[in-house]
Amino acid sequence: MDTHTPMRAEPGTRGHDLRHHGDAEVRDDGSALVDLAVNVRAETPPVWLREHVAASLGSLAAYPDGRAARAAVADRHGLPVERVLLTAGAAEAFVLLARALKVRRPVVVHPQFTEPEAALRDAGHTVDRVLLRAADGFRLDPAAVPEDADLVVVGNPTNPTSVLHPAGVLAGLARPGRTLVVDEAFMDAVPGEREALAGRVDVPGLVVLRSLTKTWGLAGLRIGYVLAAPETVAELERAQPLWPVSTPALAAAEACVAPRALAEAAHAAHRVAADRAHLVAGLGEFAGAGLRVVEPADGPFVLVRLPHAAAVRHRLRGLGFAVRRGDTFPGLDEEWLRLAVRDRATSDRFLRALERAIPAPA
Repeated sequence: MDTHTPMRAEPGTRGHDLRHHGDAEVRDDGSALVDLAVNVRAETPPVWLREHVAASLGSLAAYPDGRAARAAVADRHGLPVERVLLTAGAAEAFVLLARALKVRRPVVVHPQFTEPEAALRDAGHTVDRVLLRAADGFRLDPAAVPEDADLVVVGNPTNPTSVLHPAGVLAGLARPGRTLVVDEAFMDAVPGEREALAGRVDVPGLVVLRSLTKTWGLAGLRIGYVLAAPETVAELERAQPLWPVSTPALAAAEACVAPRALAEAAHAAHRVAADRAHLVAGLGEFAGAGLRVVEPADGPFVLVRLPHAAAVRHRLRGLGFAVRRGDTFPGLDEEWLRLAVRDRATSDRFLRALERAIPAPA
């Protein structure tokens, strides 16, 4: 990738595997590897949450009733319930948006999570891309988004770059007749959730997506939610099947937005920030080998560029570590890897393995 190519909007192409995700690195022969490929917080879900979900199993004979969980999410963000839609993970929300909204020119800001574009394509849309540049630290210039885009999708903090865009910059993308989708799946891993747009009602066309699977380790349960204007929520809800969120997932949603859980998540966010700083400092020792970290990083993962990254990734597997390849993200190529932030002891072991995996200078 040419890091000096101007940030631009371009027609999306099928040159990247938009359906590849980090879990592919730890399936089958990767199941025994130390997982730095998936961005789910380690050692989750906590015992209290597992017990709470398990307690809901006694009511499985009844159809799911999402009213209490929906009200809890609304209360957590200071919104009326009409502005909340519970979904089977944030990924379902991308499918609902692609199928329910009538848009002419959808634009996805890349590099970012690829499911939004994949869902739009599957729904028959032609998708344009705004490619952010490594030379700019993958920062967004709002002027790069075409004025006639009537759907804009951007992550914050962005997967895989770990860039946290200023809330004011993102809010400035709003236009009459435009739906602005901000994927905040990792925002609860940011101390203080600074730059969050969740809860804002003054940004026209704003749709915020949240996931409860990352911080709480519920990827197998599938629970997330949409925050949007009531008319948008109603449109998306009509596109959902009946009873889309299971009773255990509803129980988890209600628990994860309770005061106790919010306090625990806030504590975890500070711990992740400290562990990330430790990892980034260790990665700095490989600057002489050409390794570069995208900074500042604000998510529970970091994006690195290094020569021969594909070969290094394969060597790391042999040394017991799975990391996320970067070349499936539009705007990145085979020189990029994404690393999940883990505890310091795990990061130290990974750094020792990385030292063995990086080729010695000729």
